[in-house]
Amino acid sequence: MKIYTKTGDQGMTSLYDGIRISKSDLRMECIGTLDELNSWIGLLLSSNNQANQKEELERIQNELFQIGAQLAVKKTENSKEKIVKNNNEVVWLEDCIDRIEKELPKMTHFILPGGNTESSQAHIARCVCRKTERYVVLLHSYEPINETILKYLNRLSDYLFVLSRKIILDSGIKEKKWYSEK
Repeated sequence: MKIYTKTGDQGMTSLYDGIRISKSDLRMECIGTLDELNSWIGLLLSSNNQANQKEELERIQNELFQIGAQLAVKKTENSKEKIVKNNNEVVWLEDCIDRIEKELPKMTHFILPGGNTESSQAHIARCVCRKTERYVVLLHSYEPINETILKYLNRLSDYLFVLSRKIILDSGIKEKKWYSEK
């Protein structure tokens, strides 16, 4: 199989179900930012040394591919949703968040992103997750999609936030709190 097909040279691409759409279509923006998110998680995964988070991050990457595959199917009266998103992944993320939060100090202020490279990567992934979520919400306002995707992306950004805090804690670095200037 060749990597290039030349079928996208005029700015069009095919969805999984064969429907051709513009590469600038909102659906493609959703899929593209999902890919960007998955790549940032891959970078975090390649530098994160904690085995438990590696398993979690790999599971998240696989789930993001499932979401991308689902978004790559444009629902019409004649097509069926080929990939079903499982609500269990949302519950699993909530369990991960709860487990990590038990180890963290109570939050009393906003926290400035940073601290070290891994924590910063988790924060960037969180921001890209929020951007992906905004695009998917916009797509959903035009054509309904599986709402579990919205829940999953919302929880994932929370997971990435608590993960960034855990990375800082495990590194022995003190979080930098944000204080409003008066």
